[in-house]
Amino acid sequence: MSTKKLTSEDYHDYSSTENSPGHDSMSSSPDVSSRSSENFGNYQRLNERTGTTTIETLIHLLKGNIGTGLLSLPLAVKNAGIVLGPISLIIMAVVAVHCMQLLVKCSHYLCAKLLVEFFLILTQLGFCCVYFVFLADNIKQIVDVANSTSNNCYENTTTLEPGSMDSRLYMLSFLPFIILLVYIRNWKYLAPFSLLANLAMCVSLVLIYWYIFSSATYANNLPPVAGWKCYAMFFGTAIFAFEGIGVVLPLENHMAKPHKFPVILYSGMAIVTALYLSLGVMGYIRFGDEIKGSITLNLPACWLYQSVKILYSFGIFITYAVQFFVAAEIIVPVAVAKVPERWELWVNLAVRTALVIITCALAILIPRLEIVITLVGSISSSTLALIIPPLLDIATYYGEGMSRWWIAKNILISVVGFVGFVAGTYVSIEELVSQTISVANITASHPS
Repeated sequence: MSTKKLTSEDYHDYSSTENSPGHDSMSSSPDVSSRSSENFGNYQRLNERTGTTTIETLIHLLKGNIGTGLLSLPLAVKNAGIVLGPISLIIMAVVAVHCMQLLVKCSHYLCAKLLVEFFLILTQLGFCCVYFVFLADNIKQIVDVANSTSNNCYENTTTLEPGSMDSRLYMLSFLPFIILLVYIRNWKYLAPFSLLANLAMCVSLVLIYWYIFSSATYANNLPPVAGWKCYAMFFGTAIFAFEGIGVVLPLENHMAKPHKFPVILYSGMAIVTALYLSLGVMGYIRFGDEIKGSITLNLPACWLYQSVKILYSFGIFITYAVQFFVAAEIIVPVAVAKVPERWELWVNLAVRTALVIITCALAILIPRLEIVITLVGSISSSTLALIIPPLLDIATYYGEGMSRWWIAKNILISVVGFVGFVAGTYVSIEELVSQTISVANITASHPS
Protein backbone atom coordinates (compact mmCIF):
# COMPACT_ATOMS: atom_id res chain seq x y z
CA MET A 1 0.00 0.00 0.00
CA SER A 2 1.43 3.33 -1.00
CA THR A 3 2.41 5.77 1.72
CA LYS A 4 3.10 8.64 -0.64
CA LYS A 5 2.69 12.05 0.99
CA LEU A 6 -0.30 13.84 -0.52
CA THR A 7 0.34 17.10 -2.27
CA SER A 8 -2.03 20.02 -1.99
CA GLU A 9 -3.51 19.06 -5.34
CA ASP A 10 -4.14 15.49 -4.17
CA TYR A 11 -5.56 16.22 -0.78
CA HIS A 12 -5.85 19.88 -0.04
CA ASP A 13 -8.56 19.46 2.58
CA TYR A 14 -6.78 17.72 5.42
CA SER A 15 -3.04 17.60 4.83
CA SER A 16 -0.97 20.05 6.78
CA THR A 17 2.21 18.40 7.92
CA GLU A 18 5.37 18.09 5.92
CA ASN A 19 6.56 14.96 7.71
CA SER A 20 6.18 11.65 5.98
CA PRO A 21 7.51 8.12 6.46
CA GLY A 22 11.12 8.14 5.47
CA HIS A 23 11.35 11.94 5.51
CA ASP A 24 14.70 13.29 6.65
CA SER A 25 13.16 15.28 9.46
CA MET A 26 11.59 12.20 11.05
CA SER A 27 13.43 10.25 13.66
CA SER A 28 14.52 6.73 12.70
CA SER A 29 13.82 5.46 16.18
CA PRO A 30 11.38 2.52 16.35
CA ASP A 31 9.44 4.34 19.06
CA VAL A 32 6.37 5.12 17.00
CA SER A 33 4.49 6.61 19.93
CA SER A 34 7.05 9.38 20.29
CA ARG A 35 7.03 10.05 16.56
CA SER A 36 3.28 10.43 16.51
CA SER A 37 3.45 13.58 18.58
CA GLU A 38 6.30 14.98 16.49
CA ASN A 39 4.16 14.85 13.37
CA PHE A 40 2.20 17.83 14.65
CA GLY A 41 5.25 20.01 15.03
CA ASN A 42 6.24 20.96 11.50
CA TYR A 43 3.58 22.70 9.39
CA GLN A 44 3.29 24.61 6.22
CA ARG A 45 0.31 26.95 6.37
CA LEU A 46 -1.08 29.40 3.88
CA ASN A 47 -4.04 30.48 6.04
CA GLU A 48 -2.39 31.25 9.37
CA ARG A 49 -4.21 34.57 9.51
CA THR A 50 -7.58 33.29 8.35
CA GLY A 51 -7.70 29.88 10.07
CA THR A 52 -9.72 29.16 13.20
CA THR A 53 -8.31 30.19 16.55
CA THR A 54 -7.56 27.82 19.43
CA ILE A 55 -10.79 28.77 21.22
CA GLU A 56 -12.88 28.40 18.06
CA THR A 57 -11.37 24.95 17.45
CA LEU A 58 -12.11 23.86 21.03
CA ILE A 59 -15.70 25.08 20.67
CA HIS A 60 -16.15 23.06 17.48
CA LEU A 61 -14.54 19.97 19.09
CA LEU A 62 -16.87 20.15 22.08
CA LYS A 63 -19.83 20.83 19.80
CA GLY A 64 -18.93 17.82 17.67
CA ASN A 65 -18.80 15.46 20.67
CA ILE A 66 -21.62 16.75 22.89
CA GLY A 67 -24.72 15.71 21.02
CA THR A 68 -27.36 13.01 20.95
CA GLY A 69 -24.81 10.37 21.89
CA LEU A 70 -24.30 11.95 25.31
CA LEU A 71 -28.02 11.78 26.10
CA SER A 72 -28.18 8.12 25.03
CA LEU A 73 -25.39 6.99 27.39
CA PRO A 74 -27.68 6.17 30.36
CA LEU A 75 -29.35 3.59 28.10
CA ALA A 76 -25.90 2.40 27.03
CA VAL A 77 -24.86 1.88 30.67
CA LYS A 78 -28.08 -0.07 31.22
CA ASN A 79 -27.19 -2.33 28.30
CA ALA A 80 -23.72 -3.02 29.74
CA GLY A 81 -24.43 -3.10 33.47
CA ILE A 82 -23.82 -0.60 36.26
CA VAL A 83 -20.28 -1.94 36.87
CA LEU A 84 -19.16 -3.00 33.41
CA GLY A 85 -20.67 0.07 31.71
CA PRO A 86 -18.53 2.79 33.36
CA ILE A 87 -15.36 0.71 33.05
CA SER A 88 -16.04 0.11 29.36
CA LEU A 89 -16.77 3.81 28.80
CA ILE A 90 -13.41 4.85 30.26
CA ILE A 91 -11.51 2.29 28.19
CA MET A 92 -13.40 3.27 25.04
CA ALA A 93 -12.67 6.97 25.66
CA VAL A 94 -8.92 6.36 25.97
CA VAL A 95 -8.83 4.19 22.86
CA ALA A 96 -11.02 6.58 20.84
CA VAL A 97 -8.83 9.61 21.60
CA HIS A 98 -5.73 7.60 20.72
CA CYS A 99 -7.31 6.57 17.43
CA MET A 100 -8.28 10.19 16.71
CA GLN A 101 -4.61 11.12 16.86
CA LEU A 102 -3.66 8.17 14.65
CA LEU A 103 -6.33 9.17 12.15
CA VAL A 104 -5.07 12.75 11.93
CA LYS A 105 -1.50 11.54 11.50
CA CYS A 106 -2.19 8.87 8.88
CA SER A 107 -4.82 10.78 6.89
CA HIS A 108 -2.02 12.89 5.43
CA TYR A 109 -0.87 10.04 3.22
CA LEU A 110 -2.22 8.49 0.04
CA CYS A 111 -2.97 5.08 1.56
CA ALA A 112 -5.56 6.67 3.83
CA LYS A 113 -7.25 9.18 1.57
CA LEU A 114 -10.03 7.28 -0.17
CA LEU A 115 -10.81 4.91 2.71
CA VAL A 116 -10.94 7.65 5.32
CA GLU A 117 -13.04 9.88 3.09
CA PHE A 118 -15.58 7.13 2.40
CA PHE A 119 -16.15 6.32 6.07
CA LEU A 120 -16.10 9.99 7.01
CA ILE A 121 -19.01 10.55 4.63
CA LEU A 122 -20.83 7.46 5.93
CA THR A 123 -20.28 8.37 9.58
CA GLN A 124 -21.11 12.07 9.37
CA LEU A 125 -24.28 11.57 7.32
CA GLY A 126 -25.25 8.79 9.73
CA PHE A 127 -24.99 11.27 12.59
CA CYS A 128 -27.16 13.66 10.64
CA CYS A 129 -29.84 10.96 10.27
CA VAL A 130 -29.86 10.52 14.04
CA TYR A 131 -30.28 14.26 14.54
CA PHE A 132 -33.47 14.24 12.48
CA VAL A 133 -34.90 11.47 14.68
CA PHE A 134 -33.81 13.21 17.88
CA LEU A 135 -35.35 16.53 16.87
CA ALA A 136 -38.59 14.87 15.84
CA ASP A 137 -38.94 12.79 19.05
CA ASN A 138 -38.25 15.67 21.42
CA ILE A 139 -40.34 18.33 19.69
CA LYS A 140 -43.18 15.84 19.22
CA GLN A 141 -43.15 15.08 22.95
CA ILE A 142 -43.28 18.81 23.79
CA VAL A 143 -46.22 19.41 21.46
CA ASP A 144 -48.12 16.28 22.54
CA VAL A 145 -48.24 17.27 26.21
CA ALA A 146 -48.41 21.06 25.75
CA ASN A 147 -52.01 21.28 27.01
CA SER A 148 -51.24 19.31 30.19
CA THR A 149 -47.84 20.86 30.93
CA SER A 150 -47.72 22.61 34.31
CA ASN A 151 -45.19 24.25 36.64
CA ASN A 152 -45.14 21.23 38.97
CA CYS A 153 -42.05 19.19 38.11
CA TYR A 154 -42.47 16.44 40.70
CA GLU A 155 -46.02 15.17 40.23
CA ASN A 156 -45.99 15.32 36.46
CA THR A 157 -44.78 12.63 34.08
CA THR A 158 -44.37 12.83 30.35
CA THR A 159 -46.80 10.66 28.38
CA LEU A 160 -47.46 10.72 24.67
CA GLU A 161 -51.10 11.18 23.68
CA PRO A 162 -52.54 8.69 21.18
CA GLY A 163 -53.45 10.00 17.78
CA SER A 164 -50.82 12.73 17.77
CA MET A 165 -48.88 13.71 14.65
CA ASP A 166 -46.39 11.12 13.45
CA SER A 167 -42.74 11.88 14.24
CA ARG A 168 -41.86 11.46 10.56
CA LEU A 169 -44.00 14.49 9.73
CA TYR A 170 -41.93 16.49 12.21
CA MET A 171 -38.79 15.39 10.35
CA LEU A 172 -40.24 16.75 7.12
CA SER A 173 -41.09 20.04 8.82
CA PHE A 174 -37.46 20.48 9.92
CA LEU A 175 -36.14 19.77 6.43
CA PRO A 176 -36.28 23.30 4.88
CA PHE A 177 -34.70 24.92 7.95
CA ILE A 178 -31.82 22.46 8.02
CA ILE A 179 -31.27 22.96 4.28
CA LEU A 180 -30.89 26.70 4.87
CA LEU A 181 -28.50 26.04 7.77
CA VAL A 182 -26.09 23.91 5.72
CA TYR A 183 -25.74 26.69 3.16
CA ILE A 184 -23.20 28.18 5.62
CA ARG A 185 -19.94 27.12 3.98
CA ASN A 186 -17.21 28.41 6.29
CA TRP A 187 -16.04 27.11 9.69
CA LYS A 188 -15.48 30.64 10.99
CA TYR A 189 -19.06 31.62 10.21
CA LEU A 190 -20.28 28.51 12.03
CA ALA A 191 -18.28 29.32 15.18
CA PRO A 192 -20.78 31.87 16.61
CA PHE A 193 -23.65 29.43 16.06
CA SER A 194 -21.61 26.66 17.71
CA LEU A 195 -20.98 28.91 20.69
CA LEU A 196 -24.71 29.61 21.06
CA ALA A 197 -25.48 25.91 20.70
CA ASN A 198 -22.87 25.03 23.33
CA LEU A 199 -24.38 27.55 25.74
CA ALA A 200 -27.89 26.20 25.14
CA MET A 201 -26.75 22.63 25.65
CA CYS A 202 -24.76 23.56 28.76
CA VAL A 203 -27.88 25.08 30.32
CA SER A 204 -29.81 21.94 29.36
CA LEU A 205 -27.20 19.65 30.90
CA VAL A 206 -27.14 21.68 34.14
CA LEU A 207 -30.91 21.29 34.43
CA ILE A 208 -30.70 17.56 33.65
CA TYR A 209 -28.05 17.08 36.35
CA TRP A 210 -30.16 19.18 38.73
CA TYR A 211 -33.17 16.92 38.20
CA ILE A 212 -31.07 13.76 38.63
CA PHE A 213 -29.41 14.85 41.87
CA SER A 214 -32.42 16.64 43.40
CA SER A 215 -34.69 13.64 42.93
CA ALA A 216 -35.33 11.45 45.95
CA THR A 217 -36.00 8.36 43.84
CA TYR A 218 -33.19 6.09 42.63
CA ALA A 219 -33.27 2.60 41.18
CA ASN A 220 -31.97 -0.25 43.35
CA ASN A 221 -30.48 -3.65 42.57
CA LEU A 222 -29.19 -2.67 39.14
CA PRO A 223 -27.41 -5.56 37.38
CA PRO A 224 -23.59 -5.19 37.41
CA VAL A 225 -23.15 -6.95 34.06
CA ALA A 226 -25.58 -7.48 31.17
CA GLY A 227 -25.78 -10.21 28.52
CA TRP A 228 -23.76 -10.19 25.30
CA LYS A 229 -26.64 -8.99 23.11
CA CYS A 230 -27.28 -6.04 25.37
CA TYR A 231 -23.55 -5.34 25.52
CA ALA A 232 -23.44 -5.25 21.72
CA MET A 233 -26.10 -2.52 21.89
CA PHE A 234 -23.92 -0.72 24.46
CA PHE A 235 -20.94 -0.87 22.11
CA GLY A 236 -22.83 0.72 19.22
CA THR A 237 -24.34 3.46 21.39
CA ALA A 238 -21.11 4.25 23.25
CA ILE A 239 -18.90 4.48 20.16
CA PHE A 240 -21.57 6.62 18.51
CA ALA A 241 -21.29 9.03 21.45
CA PHE A 242 -17.76 9.91 20.33
CA GLU A 243 -19.26 11.89 17.46
CA GLY A 244 -16.20 14.11 17.11
CA ILE A 245 -14.08 11.44 15.41
CA GLY A 246 -15.02 12.85 12.02
CA VAL A 247 -14.49 16.54 12.79
CA VAL A 248 -10.91 16.21 14.06
CA LEU A 249 -9.49 16.14 10.52
CA PRO A 250 -11.01 19.39 9.19
CA LEU A 251 -10.55 21.07 12.57
CA GLU A 252 -6.83 20.35 12.55
CA ASN A 253 -6.55 21.42 8.94
CA HIS A 254 -8.41 24.72 9.42
CA MET A 255 -6.46 25.87 12.49
CA ALA A 256 -4.28 28.94 12.16
CA LYS A 257 -1.80 27.26 14.55
CA PRO A 258 -2.28 23.51 14.02
CA HIS A 259 0.70 22.53 16.18
CA LYS A 260 -1.55 23.30 19.18
CA PHE A 261 -4.18 20.78 18.07
CA PRO A 262 -2.98 17.86 20.30
CA VAL A 263 -3.42 20.01 23.42
CA ILE A 264 -6.92 20.98 22.30
CA LEU A 265 -7.75 17.36 21.48
CA TYR A 266 -6.69 15.97 24.86
CA SER A 267 -8.15 18.77 26.98
CA GLY A 268 -11.42 18.82 25.05
CA MET A 269 -11.88 15.06 25.17
CA ALA A 270 -11.11 15.01 28.91
CA ILE A 271 -14.08 17.33 29.44
CA VAL A 272 -16.23 15.21 27.13
CA THR A 273 -15.31 11.94 28.86
CA ALA A 274 -16.15 13.36 32.30
CA LEU A 275 -19.59 14.36 30.99
CA TYR A 276 -20.13 10.95 29.37
CA LEU A 277 -19.25 9.02 32.51
CA SER A 278 -21.23 11.13 34.97
CA LEU A 279 -24.40 11.45 32.91
CA GLY A 280 -24.34 7.84 31.76
CA VAL A 281 -24.01 6.41 35.27
CA MET A 282 -26.22 8.85 37.16
CA GLY A 283 -28.90 8.86 34.47
CA TYR A 284 -29.21 5.08 34.66
CA ILE A 285 -29.22 5.08 38.48
CA ARG A 286 -31.98 7.71 38.47
CA PHE A 287 -34.34 6.11 35.93
CA GLY A 288 -33.32 2.44 36.01
CA ASP A 289 -35.11 0.20 33.54
CA GLU A 290 -37.38 3.09 32.50
CA ILE A 291 -34.53 4.93 30.76
CA LYS A 292 -35.26 5.77 27.11
CA GLY A 293 -33.19 6.33 23.98
CA SER A 294 -32.54 9.93 25.11
CA ILE A 295 -32.65 10.94 28.76
CA THR A 296 -34.59 14.07 27.77
CA LEU A 297 -37.56 11.81 26.98
CA ASN A 298 -37.62 10.76 30.67
CA LEU A 299 -37.90 14.29 32.03
CA PRO A 300 -41.23 15.36 33.55
CA ALA A 301 -43.75 17.41 31.60
CA CYS A 302 -43.30 20.72 33.38
CA TRP A 303 -42.27 23.92 31.66
CA LEU A 304 -38.80 23.95 33.22
CA TYR A 305 -37.82 20.59 31.78
CA GLN A 306 -39.69 21.11 28.54
CA SER A 307 -37.32 24.04 28.05
CA VAL A 308 -34.44 21.56 28.39
CA LYS A 309 -35.71 19.70 25.35
CA ILE A 310 -36.12 22.95 23.41
CA LEU A 311 -32.61 24.20 24.25
CA TYR A 312 -30.95 20.88 23.55
CA SER A 313 -32.87 20.51 20.30
CA PHE A 314 -31.55 23.91 19.24
CA GLY A 315 -28.03 22.66 20.01
CA ILE A 316 -28.56 19.52 17.95
CA PHE A 317 -29.96 21.64 15.12
CA ILE A 318 -26.66 23.56 14.98
CA THR A 319 -24.64 20.37 15.44
CA TYR A 320 -26.18 19.07 12.23
CA ALA A 321 -24.32 21.80 10.32
CA VAL A 322 -21.03 21.03 12.10
CA GLN A 323 -21.18 17.31 11.32
CA PHE A 324 -22.55 17.89 7.82
CA PHE A 325 -19.68 20.27 7.03
CA VAL A 326 -17.19 17.36 7.05
CA ALA A 327 -19.07 15.27 4.48
CA ALA A 328 -19.84 18.32 2.32
CA GLU A 329 -16.19 19.35 2.24
CA ILE A 330 -15.36 16.00 0.64
CA ILE A 331 -18.31 15.61 -1.76
CA VAL A 332 -19.03 19.17 -2.90
CA PRO A 333 -15.59 19.98 -4.45
CA VAL A 334 -15.80 16.85 -6.60
CA ALA A 335 -19.18 17.91 -8.01
CA VAL A 336 -18.21 21.58 -8.41
CA ALA A 337 -15.04 20.68 -10.34
CA LYS A 338 -17.14 19.16 -13.13
CA VAL A 339 -19.13 22.29 -14.03
CA PRO A 340 -18.28 25.75 -15.48
CA GLU A 341 -17.40 28.46 -12.99
CA ARG A 342 -20.71 30.29 -13.39
CA TRP A 343 -22.57 27.18 -12.15
CA GLU A 344 -20.31 26.42 -9.19
CA LEU A 345 -22.43 28.12 -6.53
CA TRP A 346 -25.66 26.55 -7.77
CA VAL A 347 -24.13 23.07 -7.94
CA ASN A 348 -22.66 23.56 -4.46
CA LEU A 349 -26.06 24.43 -3.00
CA ALA A 350 -27.82 21.68 -4.98
CA VAL A 351 -25.46 18.99 -3.67
CA ARG A 352 -25.88 20.20 -0.10
CA THR A 353 -29.66 20.18 -0.51
CA ALA A 354 -29.62 16.65 -1.93
CA LEU A 355 -27.47 15.33 0.94
CA VAL A 356 -29.83 16.80 3.56
CA ILE A 357 -32.83 15.26 1.79
CA ILE A 358 -31.07 11.87 1.77
CA THR A 359 -30.40 12.00 5.52
CA CYS A 360 -34.01 12.98 6.17
CA ALA A 361 -35.29 10.10 4.01
CA LEU A 362 -33.09 7.57 5.82
CA ALA A 363 -34.26 8.88 9.19
CA ILE A 364 -37.88 8.47 8.11
CA LEU A 365 -37.17 4.83 7.23
CA ILE A 366 -35.83 4.07 10.76
CA PRO A 367 -37.64 6.45 13.15
CA ARG A 368 -36.48 4.67 16.36
CA LEU A 369 -33.81 6.71 18.12
CA GLU A 370 -32.12 3.95 20.16
CA ILE A 371 -31.92 1.60 17.17
CA VAL A 372 -30.63 4.11 14.65
CA ILE A 373 -27.96 5.29 17.14
CA THR A 374 -26.73 1.73 17.72
CA LEU A 375 -26.81 0.91 14.00
CA VAL A 376 -24.88 4.02 12.95
CA GLY A 377 -22.41 3.55 15.79
CA SER A 378 -21.80 -0.12 15.03
CA ILE A 379 -21.42 0.26 11.26
CA SER A 380 -19.70 3.56 10.61
CA SER A 381 -18.43 4.92 13.92
CA SER A 382 -16.66 1.71 14.94
CA THR A 383 -15.03 1.46 11.51
CA LEU A 384 -13.78 5.05 11.45
CA ALA A 385 -12.96 5.30 15.16
CA LEU A 386 -11.50 1.86 15.94
CA ILE A 387 -10.86 -0.35 12.90
CA ILE A 388 -9.26 1.95 10.31
CA PRO A 389 -6.82 4.16 12.29
CA PRO A 390 -4.67 1.35 13.79
CA LEU A 391 -4.46 -0.50 10.45
CA LEU A 392 -3.51 2.69 8.63
CA ASP A 393 -0.83 3.33 11.24
CA ILE A 394 0.70 -0.08 10.52
CA ALA A 395 0.46 0.36 6.75
CA THR A 396 2.03 3.80 6.87
CA TYR A 397 4.80 3.34 9.43
CA TYR A 398 5.61 -0.37 9.35
CA GLY A 399 8.78 0.25 7.32
CA GLU A 400 10.03 2.70 9.96
CA GLY A 401 10.88 0.02 12.50
CA MET A 402 7.54 -0.21 14.31
CA SER A 403 7.89 -2.28 17.48
CA ARG A 404 6.07 -5.60 17.90
CA TRP A 405 4.06 -4.45 20.90
CA TRP A 406 2.87 -1.39 18.96
CA ILE A 407 1.75 -3.62 16.08
CA ALA A 408 0.03 -6.00 18.51
CA LYS A 409 -1.73 -3.05 20.17
CA ASN A 410 -2.99 -1.77 16.81
CA ILE A 411 -4.23 -5.19 15.72
CA LEU A 412 -6.01 -5.72 19.07
CA ILE A 413 -7.87 -2.39 18.74
CA SER A 414 -8.94 -3.23 15.18
CA VAL A 415 -10.09 -6.73 16.12
CA VAL A 416 -12.16 -5.43 19.04
CA GLY A 417 -13.64 -2.80 16.73
CA PHE A 418 -14.52 -5.44 14.13
CA VAL A 419 -16.17 -7.72 16.71
CA GLY A 420 -18.21 -4.76 17.94
CA PHE A 421 -19.07 -3.88 14.34
CA VAL A 422 -20.43 -7.36 13.62
CA ALA A 423 -22.21 -7.92 16.95
CA GLY A 424 -23.70 -4.42 17.17
CA THR A 425 -24.94 -4.46 13.58
CA TYR A 426 -26.48 -7.93 13.98
CA VAL A 427 -28.28 -7.12 17.23
CA SER A 428 -29.57 -3.72 16.06
CA ILE A 429 -30.90 -5.13 12.78
CA GLU A 430 -32.50 -8.01 14.68
CA GLU A 431 -34.14 -5.52 17.05
CA LEU A 432 -35.32 -3.39 14.13
CA VAL A 433 -36.88 -6.37 12.34
CA SER A 434 -38.51 -7.59 15.57
CA GLN A 435 -40.09 -4.22 16.31
CA THR A 436 -41.23 -3.82 12.69
CA ILE A 437 -42.99 -7.18 12.85
CA SER A 438 -44.60 -6.28 16.20
CA VAL A 439 -45.92 -3.00 14.83
CA ALA A 440 -47.26 -4.77 11.74
CA ASN A 441 -49.06 -7.34 13.89
CA ILE A 442 -50.61 -4.63 16.08
CA THR A 443 -51.75 -2.70 13.01
CA ALA A 444 -53.27 -5.84 11.50
CA SER A 445 -55.14 -6.70 14.71
CA HIS A 446 -56.55 -3.15 15.05
CA PRO A 447 -57.55 -2.07 11.56
CA SER A 448 -58.80 1.52 11.24
